[in-house]
Amino acid sequence: MDDLLGLLTSVFPTEPPPKPLHLLWAVALVRQSNIDLTEAAHRARTTPRRLATLLRARNVVSEGLGSTPPPLTDQVEGRARQSLGQLVIGNLAERVFEEIYRDTVGTTDLELKDDRGSRGKTDYLVFNGEGRQVFRINIKFHGALFRRAVELVGLHPEDCFALATYKIHAALNRQDTEHLPYIFVIVGVPGLTGSQVGEFVPQDLVHLAALPRMMERVHGVRQIEDSIVEVLTVHPERFQLAPEIDSYVNQIRSSKWFVLSARRAEQLLREKLFDRVYALRVRSFARNYRAA
Repeated sequence: MDDLLGLLTSVFPTEPPPKPLHLLWAVALVRQSNIDLTEAAHRARTTPRRLATLLRARNVVSEGLGSTPPPLTDQVEGRARQSLGQLVIGNLAERVFEEIYRDTVGTTDLELKDDRGSRGKTDYLVFNGEGRQVFRINIKFHGALFRRAVELVGLHPEDCFALATYKIHAALNRQDTEHLPYIFVIVGVPGLTGSQVGEFVPQDLVHLAALPRMMERVHGVRQIEDSIVEVLTVHPERFQLAPEIDSYVNQIRSSKWFVLSARRAEQLLREKLFDRVYALRVRSFARNYRAA
């Protein structure tokens, strides 16, 4: 966190970060980009007077945040790296899906529209040539193999993926409400996990993502994480991560993709519940399999 001001303008190039980081972002605009104080205050949605006071502070970071950011603990760092790593993989899977969709469908009669910004339960909407929505798509990535799958559920690990029952239930409710099909698209790369990818995230970015977990006054953990993931996946060269990101993309692109409707997922759940959900067949599962 030696250069928090510079880091904020790298992660948030156009829009301010959540409060109170927006104040430090405004300071960076004045100091690093030679932007007029009044304009910087306007962009950060604060007052010129507040910004002027902060610019005169002996310690801008502690003054803006209310205290000095504490050092990372192993536990907080681990959580932040895991979360960022998982979000990076999910983001890359969505980008690869868009690429495959364009190459495979290759028609304007079924237009794919990004719905991730709505913070809903789906990633994409598909519209027909008349502009009517025809179905929803939710992209799911899985990297951890169910290594005892043959022994416990009678399937090969490569043929298993986790799809939460609450997600199936929510998808069916949405489908019944809108009278539109809801489709899950699942892809996995064995061994490519959030923990593995998170280890490559630079320490400064991990510390930035962890600030809301360590400081009560800092808000917007998901907004910060999403912005970090965006810059890591779109401009990995800024953090010397281009080779790693390219490798992840190639692995995802060459993997097997599964398509499953919400209705079919429910049918399989009902038909195979006790065959496939091992936790329901054993006594004291949570106590005996604490790491599951």
